[in-house]
Amino acid sequence: MARMRKKADLPSKICKACGLPFNWRKKWARDWDNVTYCSERCRRNKPM
Repeated sequence: MARMRKKADLPSKICKACGLPFNWRKKWARDWDNVTYCSERCRRNKPM
């Protein structure tokens, strides 16, 4: 049986575009090391 996790236990990062913190999401499980933006919108509007 899977162990339940609390939100506070999840890893987090700072978005390179907006500077806000964001938490791990299941859809990023395979590629968490390469995730640098909190959303698709931030990825599209990344600073040059």
